[in-house]
Amino acid sequence: MSKDLILVESPSKAKTINKYVGRKYIVEATVGHIKNLPKSKLGIDVDDQFKTKMVTIRGKSDIIKRIKNLASKSKNIYIATDPDREGEAIAQDVLDILNEKDRAKVRRVLFNEITKNAVNKALENPLRIDDKLVSSQRARRVMDRIIGYQVSPFLWKAVIDQYGSSLSAGRVQSVALRLICEREEEIERFIPTEYWSIVAIFKTDSGEEFSAKLFEIEGKQLKIQPKPEMTDKDWEEFLKENFAINSEEIANKILSEIKNVEDFEISEINKRQTKRNPAPPFITSTLQVEASRRLGFRPRRTMMLAQQLYEGVAIGDEGLTGLITYMRTDSTRLSDEILEDARLHIKNQYGDKYLPEAPRIYQSKKKNVQDAHEAIRPTSLKHTPEYVKPYLDAAQFKLYELIWNRFIASQMEPALLENTTVSVRGGKFVFKATGSALLFDGFLKVYDDSNGNDENNNDDDMKNAKIPAGLKKNQILALKEINPNQHFTKPPARFTESSLIKELESKGIGRPSTYALIVSTILDRKYVESVDRKLVPTELGKKVNEILVKNFPNIFDVGFTAKMEDELDSIAEGENDYVQVLKDFYQPFSETLAKVESTLEKIKCDKCGSDMELKIGRYGKFLACTNYPECKNIKSLKEISNTKNEPEYTGNKCPKCEGQTIYRESRYGRFIGCENYPDCDYTEQITTGIKCPECGEGELTPKRTKRGRIFYSCSRYPDCEYATWKLPKAEEVDND
Repeated sequence: MSKDLILVESPSKAKTINKYVGRKYIVEATVGHIKNLPKSKLGIDVDDQFKTKMVTIRGKSDIIKRIKNLASKSKNIYIATDPDREGEAIAQDVLDILNEKDRAKVRRVLFNEITKNAVNKALENPLRIDDKLVSSQRARRVMDRIIGYQVSPFLWKAVIDQYGSSLSAGRVQSVALRLICEREEEIERFIPTEYWSIVAIFKTDSGEEFSAKLFEIEGKQLKIQPKPEMTDKDWEEFLKENFAINSEEIANKILSEIKNVEDFEISEINKRQTKRNPAPPFITSTLQVEASRRLGFRPRRTMMLAQQLYEGVAIGDEGLTGLITYMRTDSTRLSDEILEDARLHIKNQYGDKYLPEAPRIYQSKKKNVQDAHEAIRPTSLKHTPEYVKPYLDAAQFKLYELIWNRFIASQMEPALLENTTVSVRGGKFVFKATGSALLFDGFLKVYDDSNGNDENNNDDDMKNAKIPAGLKKNQILALKEINPNQHFTKPPARFTESSLIKELESKGIGRPSTYALIVSTILDRKYVESVDRKLVPTELGKKVNEILVKNFPNIFDVGFTAKMEDELDSIAEGENDYVQVLKDFYQPFSETLAKVESTLEKIKCDKCGSDMELKIGRYGKFLACTNYPECKNIKSLKEISNTKNEPEYTGNKCPKCEGQTIYRESRYGRFIGCENYPDCDYTEQITTGIKCPECGEGELTPKRTKRGRIFYSCSRYPDCEYATWKLPKAEEVDND
């Protein structure tokens, strides 16, 4: 008797499903995609409706052969790849490799969780492959290939002298790089503004104390100077309604005046109750952000662990069990069944006062959200963190517990807080203290979703003062202590991996399946490095961004990229056409590319004089003559790089051999060497002319780290080991 065939992407997913479906089925894995665009050519006919030439991925021939063999012997073929565009594309690729007879047996099955109930329910309600979703994925792939394939060679040509050939551009990765570089430029341009706060400690007759910050003088509120440099007119206008303490001199003057005030009394007490609602259950981006913030997991690791929890972990006698729903989602929707289970769990575990009258329904903020998906949540509430802990490794458990707590908290009552503001007046001065007390913990009993310290907060004193109970209006207070505090405004914070993902999502760039890949790509390309968990553009990254933004300002633009994402989504929704979307993209892109390429110096064939063009072979990139097959000349990129470089002379003679000295480049930065190298090995460092602040003898010289970041070290190294990321000004060193 013939069996039914179920096809999925991964072997681990296949094992879990096999446990649920029994002997009637054979479960086989495609091990990811089986077809792709060719590596060595574009693989897209831009003149014939952007038709693609998909080829078998190397190493997949045996898998395809096995799938065909099993398909021919099966009664029904169920394709159960992931419920997203990539999964739909794999399903289509499987359909395309089958003969006509076997294609008739194919059905598509979808489930958001790998549980017995979900899998069997999907098998009972098979669907057809969604052509619109496939077209959307294909259009995305075509768009990415065209940009990457046609812009990357241009990028290589533009910077070959310095960085070689391992450069690439990407529709989304290059926009992410642009965001990081623009943030770095903001930081470099930033001029800190000095400001002062004055904090007083007041004491009641009963001996209770609390702190309050100076808020107002003669009806004018204390504000930070809005710009570091202001004209006299702007400053005068600002001071009409505000006052600022921007120097120690002003702070001390005000301090003296306050100390001369005889009486301080409470002029106002305001109390207000506020509710703090729980956050929605996780979607892909929020899971990556929270796992980074709370657990220190990088996005790639978070997704790897989530995949393991989704595909199945061995849980005691239960065997392989899918513990969470599909982890690539932008939907906050929850099924009616899981909402009912969550409410019962909350009632039994925490009591009625923690249970809202009705389930909490969260609306997705973004349009084009695929609400066939659910939020990321546990598949069953019998699998409490305590129950599954013995079967998970430490990292799996931490992530599962995070997902569990966020989900349960999302269905609990809000927390209730009482916010108290106390104003203390003394003469023309008003001080304020603000504090909050938790009246009812609500969802905070399970999950505190506060963001912690704001890196860009420029005024972090007294955010939540401890205010004594029983204070009354007109109550007289004694001034026990008063202190001035100096502050400086801070530049915008550099992106972390998680905050970059948050930024990409907020701007509509990328999709759940791509966030972690975007970040890892720009790190792997050495365009960006992670320094203390902050993303810093390397010199290479800055150069690549400069070239792309200068030459393709509209292509590698945040707004354009977000618009393209919407266009791709519209194909999936059936609102737009594959060919039309690609035409609308390709026409302006190709015109821009042609215009830019016309400005580049052509590399000529040294045998026949024709132009050389970039080719990609199985061993990498090389240059080949366009006059092929008449001329079969080829060159490695290294050969071209060496011949293209014209020496840059310093104007000085080599003290060793009397030759001319020239600027040279190594992986660690520029230096000066002799033109007669290797016959003469004279070298010297390029210095900045700024004395080393540590030894006072050497000069600071620029160097580059292995990842391309510039730093400055003493020319007397290793005798002096001084090094700094930021070059000090000459006058600062002289003053020291």
